[in-house]
Amino acid sequence: MGRLRGRELPSRIGKPTSRLQRKDADEADRHRRRDAELPWRSWQKTARWQKLRDRILARDGLVCQQTGVMLLGKHPAPNSPVVDHKLPHRGDPDLFWDETNLQTVSKAWHDREKQKREHAAGL
Repeated sequence: MGRLRGRELPSRIGKPTSRLQRKDADEADRHRRRDAELPWRSWQKTARWQKLRDRILARDGLVCQQTGVMLLGKHPAPNSPVVDHKLPHRGDPDLFWDETNLQTVSKAWHDREKQKREHAAGL
């Protein structure tokens, strides 16, 4: 039997997909569903929100208001800044846009402690 030169046999099983790729795709799908179900999520994609977010970050000096940690990371780093609503707005525009209801926190604090507190309170 002769040798195959410069040719590869096609795989019968296809390319393996990475677990990370599947996780990223699942996460993107989850965000798309949430955006469709919760119309107020589009508020965070507006220029108005970006300006307000920048004002809050400057006001708080890029320091986590819950832990005192400097927030110098870039998303998704644990020390990246997140502008958080102190009281959940649940679609209430007055609470959403209220500067006194906003604080700068670390992504780590927001994703762990804040979520734990909201779940415990049934929010």
